[in-house]
Amino acid sequence: MIHQTNILQALRSMRQPVDWNAVYESELPRIYNYFLYKVCNRELAEDLSAATFERAWAARSKYNLLVASPATWLFGIARNVLRENFRRDKTIENKIEPIRDDEQLPSALDVEENFQEQQSKSLLHKLLLELPEREHDLIAMKYGAGLSNREIARASGLSESNVGTILHRAVTTLRKEWNERHER
Repeated sequence: MIHQTNILQALRSMRQPVDWNAVYESELPRIYNYFLYKVCNRELAEDLSAATFERAWAARSKYNLLVASPATWLFGIARNVLRENFRRDKTIENKIEPIRDDEQLPSALDVEENFQEQQSKSLLHKLLLELPEREHDLIAMKYGAGLSNREIARASGLSESNVGTILHRAVTTLRKEWNERHER
């Protein structure tokens, strides 16, 4: 009986149009963070996020609620946008973001803390880029976009347990490399 209720709920929800504004509001931060983890560049992450939502909007008539949730569908589009961007620009370089005129200059202590934070971010970025593409992608979906293992499995075509195993191994590898390089 429960199974039949779930089917009826799914059929009812199919009749209701998707609230694309709500999808945009809820998924934009996750899509942006996914790209930020992948490219480590705010401007490029914004551009890729915009491209993802433009494509989704153009293809919204093809969206099928029975095939995937809006989030899963969007992450499929996001991954394609990222692949196309990598093909076009073989290397993605970090751009230094200039200090805005309205920002106050930091104190010496703030500069030291900021330097250490930037060094840590730089090391993490290098370590992420050294991971195999699949592991890097799953890390970005999990920790950048905040997707659950189930959502990652749907977006990537892997099983949920396989996603968990790959993530665990990737994090273990990152932790080991982090500790080794911090000791140097």
